[in-house]
Amino acid sequence: MESNVRDQVVLASPKDETERATVAGACVRKLGIKFPAVLDEFGNTTERAYTGWPDRIYLIDSRNHVVFKSRPGPFGFNPPELQSALAQLVGN
Repeated sequence: MESNVRDQVVLASPKDETERATVAGACVRKLGIKFPAVLDEFGNTTERAYTGWPDRIYLIDSRNHVVFKSRPGPFGFNPPELQSALAQLVGN
């Protein structure tokens, strides 16, 4: 992807969970992501269960219900939509 090349986020596909964590950490740092990132296990069970590919942002409430699911990212991410969902969740 052209933007990955521009942002110098071009890495080989990981071959195990340790490499996956290293790649994810590099992406979080390079892209300046400011919220916690959680990694799926190497078999991608969460991705399959929640349609997590391409990247999506989920907001999960205290009852473990998905209360917000972003459009596919990274270009579909809309921070104001997430902010609105967070405000609704906490009652602001």
